[in-house]
Amino acid sequence: MKLTAIVKSAGRKRGVAGREFDLPGMPRTLRELIDQTVRLMVAQFEEKLAGDHLLPYLTEQQVEEGAQRGKVGFGAVYGGKSPDAEQAVSAAVLGFEDGLYRVFVRQEEVTGLDVPLTLADGDEVIFMRFTMLAGGFWNR
Repeated sequence: MKLTAIVKSAGRKRGVAGREFDLPGMPRTLRELIDQTVRLMVAQFEEKLAGDHLLPYLTEQQVEEGAQRGKVGFGAVYGGKSPDAEQAVSAAVLGFEDGLYRVFVRQEEVTGLDVPLTLADGDEVIFMRFTMLAGGFWNR
């Protein structure tokens, strides 16, 4: 199933340009969507770790695409440590439960992890991140 993911942050007017990805199955709930998405991202990260780049360079097209996404970089992976997929999924689910991000499908918020989810091929999924404010009230 092909979906387009857009990551937005509160306080920014525009999100990062949509990124199309292929999920292995049809998620029936938000929990399954998060699980499949995180596992796909971990697998892509591991592929990047395995890649052997002696002289990294960017083509004009890569620079242009990066500029549209909001970040131009070589995609270097520092540390070389592969993440644990189970821990990553647990952290993503906990982050949703703690209100660190919200998910929207076709401009409608998905509020529960186990509420039935109806997705169609090519749907747009928005992950809206929230950031905690530092200092002030919490330090008293």
